[in-house]
Amino acid sequence: MKRVSNVTVRKRLVFILLSGIVIFSIMDVRLGYVQFGLGDMLTNRAKELWSRSIPFEGKRGKIVDRNGVPIAINQSAPTIFVIPRQVKDPSKTAEKLGNVLKADRENIYKEITKATSIVRIKEGRKISNEKANAVRRLGLSGVYIAEDSKRYYPFGSYLSHVLGFTGADNQGVTGLELYYDDALSGQKGAVEFYTDAKGKKKMSDMSDEYEPPKNGLDLKLTIDTKVQTIIERELDNAEKKYHPDGLIAIAMDPNTGEILGMSSRPTYRPDNYKYVPQKVYNRNLPIWSTYEPGSTFKIITLAAALEEKKVNLTKDKFYDSGAVEVGGVTLHCWKRGGHGSETFLEVVQNSCNPGFVELGERLGKKTLFNYIRKFGFGEKTGIDLSGEASGILFNSNKVGPVELATTAFGQGVSVTPIQQVAAVSAAINGGILYKPYIAKELVDPATGEVVMRKTPVAKRRVISESTSKQIRYALETVVAQGTGKNAYVDGYPIGGKTGTAQKAKNGRYLENNYILSFIGFAPANNPKIVVYLAVDNPKNTVQFGGQVAAPIAGTIIGDSLRAMGIKPVKKQMEKEKSYFETPNVTVPDLIGQTKNDILNDDYNFKLDVSGSGDKVIKQSPEPGAKVEEGSTIRIYMK
Repeated sequence: MKRVSNVTVRKRLVFILLSGIVIFSIMDVRLGYVQFGLGDMLTNRAKELWSRSIPFEGKRGKIVDRNGVPIAINQSAPTIFVIPRQVKDPSKTAEKLGNVLKADRENIYKEITKATSIVRIKEGRKISNEKANAVRRLGLSGVYIAEDSKRYYPFGSYLSHVLGFTGADNQGVTGLELYYDDALSGQKGAVEFYTDAKGKKKMSDMSDEYEPPKNGLDLKLTIDTKVQTIIERELDNAEKKYHPDGLIAIAMDPNTGEILGMSSRPTYRPDNYKYVPQKVYNRNLPIWSTYEPGSTFKIITLAAALEEKKVNLTKDKFYDSGAVEVGGVTLHCWKRGGHGSETFLEVVQNSCNPGFVELGERLGKKTLFNYIRKFGFGEKTGIDLSGEASGILFNSNKVGPVELATTAFGQGVSVTPIQQVAAVSAAINGGILYKPYIAKELVDPATGEVVMRKTPVAKRRVISESTSKQIRYALETVVAQGTGKNAYVDGYPIGGKTGTAQKAKNGRYLENNYILSFIGFAPANNPKIVVYLAVDNPKNTVQFGGQVAAPIAGTIIGDSLRAMGIKPVKKQMEKEKSYFETPNVTVPDLIGQTKNDILNDDYNFKLDVSGSGDKVIKQSPEPGAKVEEGSTIRIYMK
């Protein structure tokens, strides 16, 4: 038997010892690396397996008018979540939830027995606070209620096409809700808690973690709810009276491009959009619809002719026989037999088509179409709303004498209402074309800090101030003495133009189907508001813009100026009365007079006397006001 030397034994022991040291060192290093290097990562992974998260939605930003009046806000609408593994009796839980939510129990049972960590009950989404409290009182294990909200529009269908609406997840779908969705949307938060590996029992030794949601930015509009309310009222009245195919109204500050009001019919309630046809809620007619403008477009021809010094309104004469032949085609005036000899100011007042054909010929194709494009036609205005159309102009290569003539009086071109408002604003504000806009500011609701502020954007100068002044005067005479008389408002000088445009379909004009319109501004010498009003195919009435659209627009303008705090004037251009109209008289100053003095004078009005004193101390209307002959004057005796 071979003997192992002591040296060999010692060598082997040393080798084993060193190997053990190396092995244990490697294990220590590995354990240290796991403990200190991978500790946080492994802990987080474990927490992810243990954690359950109940989401909390951030509130969507409010939408308010220029004065801070809320027109789109949030309403509390809690949502029910279930952690299936924590549900002790799925059948009873489904039954109790079904009773409270008025939902199918079998569907709920399928949801809460899914092999998933957490489910959102479909029937328990965005429920009322009453239902949420009823669920809380049930004390069901595994059932949680998360704070949620839904969009609420306190004025119903008010401003509906402009505001748009949100979807099931509070995402913007149409209108401003879509256009400014990124800014309005909040960020989600959550409450995170921990359970055992099977997800059945909550860990009492680990505290819940709360990440607060972040609310969206508030959107402040240029809209004035006082003006908007007047527009909505007048459109409702017109809808009941004329039963039209559609109605359009826009109010804008001509000096900035700020939209003060905008509405159309048919309308809808944003929170009930599912119950109306898509074409109703998906078309904001003031920016989407395109059609021949008719005589309102004559303002552009007038502006071009005045700027190019092709006409003197008071000195130049024109004879209207009732028709004019251009390129072998006879173009008629709306008045059979024509207007006879007239100045070009009267051509404007009478909306005389042959007279504007003459202006178009004086300008020529190149010049007229150059001005049309300078005024913004043929391109989008750039308003901050989705779905804007650009309209259609003749291809300049295909414009002959007939196309030039019809364009001059607003036929054969296709424009949008918002283009007309922007263009006419440029014609009467001193000559500057502004970009229309409807959002004024984005504000952080937590700090009140203005994150974004829009200011007026002047695109270009299109005419001179002197030309603009002539246009204001000419259009004021249209309302006082011409086709726009029905828009006349005592105390507020209004300028404007009527329009009667025959609708076309498949290349042919429709019989007895017109869009009647009026575009006006006031005060005429210093405009603060421009209003466009269009009535599409009104029923049981004469088909003239001056008869149907002008009085509605006049009411909107007058009431809006009062609501905006603009005081009436005592002197304005006299309205020329027709044979059938009752003439106006100026109310005299009766204060200080006795009743006998008043009765002995020859006044063309009735008296309503209050009090038994000798002298008049107050009267209504005030001295200097204009009323129809035969109106009642109230006097108050001392």
